Order: sequence, then structure tokens, then C-alpha cells
Amino acid sequence: MFLDIYDVIVVGGGHAGIEAASASSNMGSKTLLITTNFQTIGQMSCNPAIGGIAKGQIIREIDALGGNSGRISDYSTIQFRMLNKSKGPAMWSPRSQCDRKLFSYYWRFFLEKNYKLDLYQDTVSSLIIEQHKVKGVKTIFGLKIKGRSVILTNGTFLNGKIHIGRKKINGGRISEQETKGITEQLTKNFGFKSGRMKTGTSPRVDGRSLNYEKMKSQNGDIDPKKFSFFYKTKKLKQQRKCYITYTNQKVHDFIRSKFNQSPVYTGAIQGISPRYCPSIEEKISRFSDKKEHTIFVEPEGWNTVEVYVNGFSTSFSEKIQYQSLKQVSGFEKVKILKPGYAIEYDYFPPEQLKATLESKIIENLFFAGQINGTTGYEEAAAQGLMAGINVHLKIRKKEPFILKRSQAYIGVLIDDLVTKGTKEPYRMFTSRAEYRMLLRQDNADERLTPMGYNIGLISENKMRILDRKKSKIEKCMYLFQNKNFDPKTINPVLSAKKSPIIDHNKKIETILSRSEIDIQDITSIPFLIEEIKKNGFTHEILEQVFIRIKYKGYIDREKKNAKKLLKLENLKIPNNFDYKSIKSLSSEAKEKLNYYRPISLAQASRISGISPSDLSVLLIYMGR
Repeated sequence: MFLDIYDVIVVGGGHAGIEAASASSNMGSKTLLITTNFQTIGQMSCNPAIGGIAKGQIIREIDALGGNSGRISDYSTIQFRMLNKSKGPAMWSPRSQCDRKLFSYYWRFFLEKNYKLDLYQDTVSSLIIEQHKVKGVKTIFGLKIKGRSVILTNGTFLNGKIHIGRKKINGGRISEQETKGITEQLTKNFGFKSGRMKTGTSPRVDGRSLNYEKMKSQNGDIDPKKFSFFYKTKKLKQQRKCYITYTNQKVHDFIRSKFNQSPVYTGAIQGISPRYCPSIEEKISRFSDKKEHTIFVEPEGWNTVEVYVNGFSTSFSEKIQYQSLKQVSGFEKVKILKPGYAIEYDYFPPEQLKATLESKIIENLFFAGQINGTTGYEEAAAQGLMAGINVHLKIRKKEPFILKRSQAYIGVLIDDLVTKGTKEPYRMFTSRAEYRMLLRQDNADERLTPMGYNIGLISENKMRILDRKKSKIEKCMYLFQNKNFDPKTINPVLSAKKSPIIDHNKKIETILSRSEIDIQDITSIPFLIEEIKKNGFTHEILEQVFIRIKYKGYIDREKKNAKKLLKLENLKIPNNFDYKSIKSLSSEAKEKLNYYRPISLAQASRISGISPSDLSVLLIYMGR
């Protein structure tokens, strides 16, 4: 039935697993993706949306490196919005409302086109491990499958337990069986640490039962963009509307009266909840001074009445969910299709991993996704991509692929996990990135596509697309830096924008660098219209040039700071470094450094409890 031995076995068909399997197989490794149910490959278990604040940046980085989440999102988008446009470009974040079924369909379609990838439906119950090296997997049906490496991407399935009111159901997702055996094997036999986390989902309702006239309409962008830099999909000519409504004091009082029936407050749930995505009962308890909470009413696809009630995650019983929702404006006649629920599951604290996402305890065993304590499709997909890349490189004895914090949000994500660990479900925010002006969503291809090309995930054609884009940007920059506006041409624009007029010629770049002047203000000037048309400068090119000119000071400062950090990043620490032999190190530093095993001085500096004096000792000891 199977190859004598696979290069890579990926366990789980969620967002981490499919990116991992796609990456390793596209790089040339013979890969097996084994999952409990083919019908739920790429399933959006929570709200059917990709991207958002910081998460949209991650999806664009995945695309830039050769992953598929951005392309799949583009194929299944029903509404697109660029969030935070009123703020600086470091904060602009693309978000796509998707058709849940199409998203899953296209993922399976592209996986099945990959001849280096085998698919098999079964449940892995344990790993084959010999002399602290993984050798394959065993399934619940007794099959033994050999593999040179294994990537665990089990999501919420490890000993998953679902809570709906007082009901407790074993499962990894509603109506889907949990996975047993892996946690027990790794903790009891090999000394892994594990913990419990909790997440949840909102009820799905029948859109025909809602009164949208009582809600605020939330439309997509007039000129919707896409996630993928390289793949052309049809322009989104029509979009489905989303809506916004709010809870009220009546809803809050009712939910407060039912706290004693919520598993969150009765002690039935032991797992740690996500701080940044609390259930409705946690919101009302934690933010008791708030008179209302926003509810986002999001359609689940093009041709379905099913609607996701984003912002109303709950573990109450079906009856209380129904009674609560009926008191929300526009939901007076609501019909629930599926109740919300909370789910507890096992995870493995990620400080037990190397920066490649390989286990420090078992060789060639990699972990990606919620099993590492993260929450969100985007965070999972990014880890899956990086695990898939690194597992391929590892078994071929090549240098690992590790992104720095100054290179990508993905670098920030993985560094945070393996250096600091997490005690609660980890979610990415722009505030976590020190160099967010460098890590914008619009330049992910320039930052990462050459790297993707070097490791074999990006084609020659994609590199040509990037080269053409860079050439256009340079040409446009040259134009703006060398062509002048004369007073007669530009002063009417400056006066309209209440900007000081000029009395002699000024470079386009100089005018554009003024805070009150936008790119649209100058691109309507006749001679510039001609230049733009003649050179084929698209809106994307003009936007890139605008950002580089307008925010030059911020960008240069972050580049300078990143360069300083790079010196510490380049000071590598051998994996077998003996910290205990350095008497000048504090006891805490010895313990922490020995446990985390940082790969560089920069990573060591980010470990909690490592002081500047400890770093100085290390620098001296290493002859620096």
C-alpha cells in the first residue's frame, strides 16, 4: 500500500499540515499526508476568513515564499478589505472573507495535483521511535508506515474535549473523533512537557432569520486586491456584504444571570483560554463596564444561508445561546443551525523545539500549528510551511532555513514561540514585531521571494514577475527623484491641500514627502499622467514608491536598528555549548540557557531572565 519509506509523513490535514505537505513535496521530498477525514482538509473550523491585523502580513509572506494559503484565499474570496488604511502602511492588513467550502475544495484540488504527495485517510495513534529518532507512525487500524521524518500538526485533536453547557463530548472538532495516544507516548516515554489549552467557536445561524435592516452594512473594498503576488485570479466584480450589530445591557444581564451554567466558570474547563479572543461570557465578565460588544455577521459562502456570528464565541448550552442571541438587535427571530462550543486540547510548550520547529528531544520529529500553542489559521499555516521546508532540508543534510525577526512576521512568530514559549494561545499582532515598517504586507515578495527561490519553492517565472516589479519601482523612483513640478502646475494642488505653495521648481519627491500630500493628489497632473501611462506604472507600483518616499526616515531608522541586531544574530552559539562551566553566569542564566539552547547571542538576549551582564559574560567567553 505504501512506499518502503517516505521522506516526510505529515500527520493532520488542517492549515499547518497542508502547507507542510505541500512545501516538502514541492521541494522534492516524497511525502505522505495522513488525516482522519479527507472531507475536512483545509477546514475553517472557526470563522471563514483569512488575514486581518498582522495575519494578513503572514499570508502574504507565505505566498512570497511559495506557499499556497494566499492563492487558495483568492480563489475562494467573497469579500476583500484592506484593514487600517487610515493608519500608516505598517498597519495595513489585508483580510478576505472566504467561501468555506471553496477554500477546502481548492486546497484538496491542488494537493491532489502534486504527484510527489500521497494522501491517506486514517488516524495516527503513536510514533515509531528508535534511539530518540523518529522512524514512522502507527495508526488506529494497526498500520505501520515508515518515514525518515514526521511533522505533527494535530490541531485541537489531541485528547480533544468539547463543551456545550453541561455536556462534555470527546472530539477534536464537532462530530469528529479526538486523537489519543500521541500525548501519552511522548510525555511518559520521552519526557516531553504538555499542557491544556482552550479555544471556542461561535454559533452558525440561518441568514434568512435575521433582520439586516437593524444592522450596519459592512461592504468590501471598491477596488479589491488579492493576497497572491503571482497567481492571477478573476477580479472580484461582486462581493457579499457582511454586517455589524451589537450586544446590549439586556443581553449582558441575561448572560450574567447564567454564569453558573457556563463551563468556563463552573470549573469544567481547565484549559487556558485565548486572551485576545474571549468567549462572550468572558467578555461580559472581564469588561463589566462596557455597555455593548461588537458582533460581526459574516456569510459562510456564495450560495448558502449559513452565517457565522463572529464575536459571540460561547460554551453555553444550546438553549442559553438561543435565548441570548434573540436579544441582540436584528436577531429577534434567529434560527440556530449549529451551536457554538468550547474545546480543550493538548499542546506541547514550544520552547521544546529548535528554531526549525524540530523537537530537541526526538530527532526528525517536527511540530507545527496549534499543537505548539498558537491560535489562528494564519499562524498555523506559517509554521506548517516552515516545518515542511526545514524537514526537507534536514533529511538532505542542508543548512536550515530560519527567518530573522527583521525579515518576516513568520520569523517573529517562531522566535517568540521557541524562545519565550507560551502559556496561553498565541496570536500574532503588529505590536509583536520590532521592525513592522520593514515587514509590510506590500513588500513581502521583495523580502522573501528570493529566499523562496534559493530553497526551491519559487519558480523562475515568479522571479521574473518580481524582477519586473522591482524594475518598475526603480524607474518610478528615478522619475520622482529627478523630475520637477513648476509652481504654476503644482500650486493649485498645494493650495487645495492647505500646503505651502512654492515659488520655484521642486522635485516630485520633495512635494510628495509632505505629510498632507497623497499620491492621488499628484497623479492627476497631466504631464505625470502621461509618464505613468507611458511607463505602465500600476497603482501597486505608485503605492510602493509613495511609501518609500513618505516614510523614508522611519524605514531607514528600522534598517539601521536591524543591522545592529544582525551583529548579535551572527554570533552563533554551538549547540553543545557548556554553560555550566562558566562560573560568572548567574544560576538562573545557566538553567535557562541550558534549557532553551539559543542558537545566537540575539536569541539568548530575548530569553526571560537573561540579564545584560549574562550576555557580556558570554561575549567575553566567546572571545568577542
